[in-house]
Amino acid sequence: MADNAGSTSSTERTSLADSSIFDSKVTETSKENLFVGSTSYVEEEMPQIETRVILVQEAGKQEELIKALKSVKIMEVPVIKIRESCPGKSDEKLIKSIVNMEIKVPFVKMASVEEFESLDSPEFENVFIVMNFQDAVFNELYKNDCRVIGPPVVLNCAQKGEPLPFSCRPLYCTSMMNLTLCFTGFRKKEELVRLVTLVHHMGGVIRKDCNSKVTHLVANCTQGEKFRIAVSLGTPIMKPEWIYKAWERRNEQDFCASVDDFRNDFKVPPFQDCILSFLGFSDEEKTNMEEMTEMQGGNYLPVGDERCTHLVVEENIVKELPFEPSKKLYVVKQEWFWGSIQMDARAGETMYLYEKANTPELKKSVSLLSLNTPNSNRKRRRLKETLAQLSRETDMSPFPPRKRPSAEHSLSIGSLLDISNTPESSINYGETPKSCTKSSKNSTPVPSKQSARWQVAKELYQTESNYVNILATIIQLFQVPLEEEGQRGGPILAPEEIKTIFGSIPDIFDVHTKIKDDLEDLIVNWDESKSIGDIFLKYSKDLVKTYPPFVNFFEMSKETIIKCEKQKPRFHAFLKINQAKPECGRQSLVELLIRPVQRLPSVALLLNDLKKHTAEENPDKSTLEKAIGSLKEVMTHINEDKRKTEAQKQIFDVVYEVDGCPANLLSSHRSLVQRVETISLGEHPCDRGEQVTLFLFNDCLEIARKRHKVIGTFRSPHGHTRPPASLKHIHLMPLSQIKKVLDIRETEDCHNAFALLVRPPTEQANVLLSFQMTSEELPKENWLKMLCRHVANTICKADAENLMYTADPESFEVNTKDMDSTLSRASRAIKKTSKKVTRAFSFSKTPKRALRRALMASQSSVEGRSPSSNEKHVMSRLSSTSSLAGIPSPSLVSLPSFFERRSHTLSRSTTHLI
Repeated sequence: MADNAGSTSSTERTSLADSSIFDSKVTETSKENLFVGSTSYVEEEMPQIETRVILVQEAGKQEELIKALKSVKIMEVPVIKIRESCPGKSDEKLIKSIVNMEIKVPFVKMASVEEFESLDSPEFENVFIVMNFQDAVFNELYKNDCRVIGPPVVLNCAQKGEPLPFSCRPLYCTSMMNLTLCFTGFRKKEELVRLVTLVHHMGGVIRKDCNSKVTHLVANCTQGEKFRIAVSLGTPIMKPEWIYKAWERRNEQDFCASVDDFRNDFKVPPFQDCILSFLGFSDEEKTNMEEMTEMQGGNYLPVGDERCTHLVVEENIVKELPFEPSKKLYVVKQEWFWGSIQMDARAGETMYLYEKANTPELKKSVSLLSLNTPNSNRKRRRLKETLAQLSRETDMSPFPPRKRPSAEHSLSIGSLLDISNTPESSINYGETPKSCTKSSKNSTPVPSKQSARWQVAKELYQTESNYVNILATIIQLFQVPLEEEGQRGGPILAPEEIKTIFGSIPDIFDVHTKIKDDLEDLIVNWDESKSIGDIFLKYSKDLVKTYPPFVNFFEMSKETIIKCEKQKPRFHAFLKINQAKPECGRQSLVELLIRPVQRLPSVALLLNDLKKHTAEENPDKSTLEKAIGSLKEVMTHINEDKRKTEAQKQIFDVVYEVDGCPANLLSSHRSLVQRVETISLGEHPCDRGEQVTLFLFNDCLEIARKRHKVIGTFRSPHGHTRPPASLKHIHLMPLSQIKKVLDIRETEDCHNAFALLVRPPTEQANVLLSFQMTSEELPKENWLKMLCRHVANTICKADAENLMYTADPESFEVNTKDMDSTLSRASRAIKKTSKKVTRAFSFSKTPKRALRRALMASQSSVEGRSPSSNEKHVMSRLSSTSSLAGIPSPSLVSLPSFFERRSHTLSRSTTHLI
């Protein structure tokens, strides 16, 4: 273009830029023809004109101003060269250039308007410096189209060493220089003219239409096309007060009206002119949203008030509106509410309108599986099918299907390991998926009867795959959007805050992606001799490198999230929007970020379980031990300074309270979550009617029953006396074995009951544990949600809600009827006594103390009194003998006949032994 511009065949003319140089179509049409380096060419055609600075009235008395002027040597003047492309045609090309005009020294001072005529000369380009842009002298100069600038312009140029800017309009300061504004919603012309004038005085440019070149929209209302365009483009929308306040600070050097600290105070809040009401939210959520509404410039009223402009609906709960909304009322989803806060502008309602859901046919609930037939065999069979159906739903991936680049060459999670991808699948639990039986070039098919080692390896891969998906969700759903440039409304968080929150999550994700891929290859090409320990040994150094930076600063990360959520409404809205997405399973960012803290201990437990089911001759036995050791080293390195005394104290209290509690309950990563008192309603984990205490830890469940008789006290090595253990250990169950949590509906015969569907990795059958809560302090709903949450954390699933099922008590033959009746208590006492006596008279393994204790308990429970001294002597003699041949086994006789002949048996046995 520069070459074409210099063509001699075209008709050319050059002129100074007129008053439209900054905001007319001249600069737009000349953009493609703009060239630099034509200054000398233009200057040759233009007359040499000097710039003369005239100090008006008070400006001539400012010593600081005169000193600043002496350092400013030149003034930049834009010049436009107009060249016709072809003779005889009106088509013109415009070229803009800059000419530097020297400032004439000494400066001229003007005391009154009368002196203006004598100073007006075509030989000079006069620039008047005026202190007050509202007095009579300024108005006279403005009428005569003079170049007028304010003292801040000169002071600012002198400070930065820049030329004096050329302005066709009066320019008092440069606080809005390079800003392009557009106005909307102003009905009073006088107000609009006043605002436009002030913008020009501060160096800003005004556009009639709102487009991508507009840097700020000044809005007097939240309606109209310009407002919507600005929202879609992410253009800041400002109140008129922004301009007035900027003008008040016109004399401040280095002040810029577009800096965030100043501008953010005058942004149009998202809910300005809005009156909101909320439907379908809990009281806590509703209170929070009402507070946010007021913070964002809106008001709220109860649902149904005619003054409301918006009805915000929780679409997952509300299926039908309680009234017919008026045409002027926007009925929107909650995403509109949080999206508006995140964008820092009122979002378009049409994208978030609530529509009544077409209720499709719902899945058959568990209540439809009620067993009404008197045939007990059929009941058991249908109950087994019900449990199997629930089991098939437990291994579903918590995330929607996500294609991987290598999907064509490798098996997906669903096709590889899930027993069933959909509830309608006809594959029975326990069968080997067809995809797993396909043989590869270097492996043999997986046997139809899966080994316990394969089951644990499969669980290890499933949890690892779920964990990788959650890490990917953290990165893709939270970290990447926060780090993106050009966010609407500006950055949500500062870069240092993002770094503090996410830390080394991407590095952890990379390591575990490699581990998952190696485990997948191992499972597909399964062989009992395959080494799983080698995989974790291979990446042990990477784990040591990546985990400590995150885990050691997790508390700081958590505190940063909480602080930013309170102080930054846009971040709070960002978290709310993402938490509602299916990828998060309605979990908060803090709940997702705690997964890396829990993952390594969970892997260590699974590897330990895998070692138990690995044969001694298997070479992977020793490798697993080394892998477990390496993981323990990593965890020790991480947790050295993270141990919490109170959490450990709670675990020690449980160990002391539960007789026979496993020693491996003590772990630095484990913490007690909740204690619940219950009564067993089935045959598992103990007899019906037994008082059972459940200790929920973050990764396991300790099940203990109440001891029938407590003897003695416990004295610790430090000399402190502790009360005797009041509970007896039954089972320490990893939470990964819980496949479903059943919320049993309340009926007349069933109150406060729930059940757990459990499947140990070595068992082929499902086990149902049913309980009745006896304490009213903790609501059953809260307990079950808490339990599901920690089960989901353990197995690295995000959708904890899918672990819970609501069922009728008849479906699982659960009832609490007569649990507290006298007959029920007596029946349970007889059953307990029967077991004690049976153990006492066993020929195989009966300790002397157990025999004596059983006989004493049996007599006291049946006769309701303490044994006499003579009977104690007889039982003492009985327990000290070595022959019990004369005592018939209670297992061979009925309980009533046994208790009828109890005295005779004891007498005959004693005579025989003597």
